[in-house]
Amino acid sequence: MAITRRAVLGAAAASAFVPVLGPGGGDSHDLVALRRDLHRHPELSGQEEYTASVVARRLRRAGLEVTTGVGGHGVVGVLRGAHRGRTVAYRADMDAVPPEGQIPPGSAAAHVCGHDLHTTIGVGIAERLAQQRRHLEGSVVFLFQPGEEALAGAAAMIAGGVLEATRPAEIHALHCGPFPAGQLAVMPGYGLPGLDRAAVTLTGEGAADRAAALAAAINALGTVTVPPPERLGQIVDDLLIPDGPLARFVFMRASAAGEQVRASYRTWPEARWSEIRAEIGRLATVHGPASVAFPGDPFPAMVVREEDGRALERYLRWSTGDERVAVLHAAVPFNGEDFALFLRRLPGTFTFLGVRRPGEGIETSYPHLATFDPDERAIAVGVRAMAGWLTYRAASPR
Repeated sequence: MAITRRAVLGAAAASAFVPVLGPGGGDSHDLVALRRDLHRHPELSGQEEYTASVVARRLRRAGLEVTTGVGGHGVVGVLRGAHRGRTVAYRADMDAVPPEGQIPPGSAAAHVCGHDLHTTIGVGIAERLAQQRRHLEGSVVFLFQPGEEALAGAAAMIAGGVLEATRPAEIHALHCGPFPAGQLAVMPGYGLPGLDRAAVTLTGEGAADRAAALAAAINALGTVTVPPPERLGQIVDDLLIPDGPLARFVFMRASAAGEQVRASYRTWPEARWSEIRAEIGRLATVHGPASVAFPGDPFPAMVVREEDGRALERYLRWSTGDERVAVLHAAVPFNGEDFALFLRRLPGTFTFLGVRRPGEGIETSYPHLATFDPDERAIAVGVRAMAGWLTYRAASPR
């Protein structure tokens, strides 16, 4: 079964691409205004009422079928094309970063992870595809997700039956990244690490002193740490190196409080959880007597299947040009993503959208830093690239 000529024309129309970022961009002014509105109203996980109301209003105005209150404040919009095809889904997260999630810790919730851009881009894609409905084969389901920062929103929407209700064949998402504005980075075979936690309670004489020593020993298991802002560029460069320094890593954070040590850690490859758990148990015994607990299963890593990531790479090179596409060969050590739960249920992709202004330091485009200040011109790039990709995939035979 071949991709139809209508699908190719539809994808080309949806992804009409401006090769050089400029100060305008057609409908980009309205989307920039939307982003700034959302930026002024940051809402923590589970509190995304204002954001959800704005999204629902825009989707209804564009003619989508809208359902609210899915998995909390989640919003689902369904756009049905004029021609038969497949159903594909697109996820955009809506919540802001809490003070303790910012580096250095901020004084209030803030959109320093780019979710205001993600939401804006999702709305922009929906509006653009609604305008191109006559070319669209199949349907596109838009999932505006709450609670990503708490790693709770994807699970809540899935538990709420969103996948059964909309039945997408695949799902896609985009995230801001510390790359030059307008660059798109794909990750075939890679993604973002999951998260595991451990709690160790020491007993007996000198337990508090032994806990401090144990925390130091557990931290020594880490192979990578968050570098100062001026060295973040090396981390980004390492992501582009096949079999490079980030092919295997442990990102560990352990601290002692009285007789107890708490640790949270991310590993790559994901299967290293069992290795690290065993090593924490061994260290606890060395510093014991102690009891060790691992509360629940690790939160899973987000991994884009090789074949899906390569398909996205080919499409983006065709639609945007080779110079706009980068391929990541490692996982970002410091961040997780609950989009992992969707990718465990469905095939799909995850794309990084570069948001670093020309001449600016990498600290202005690295999510979760208090200095995060993205180039808003990247919004139009994200809308055009993902609108075209979704149009193309809705018409694909698989």
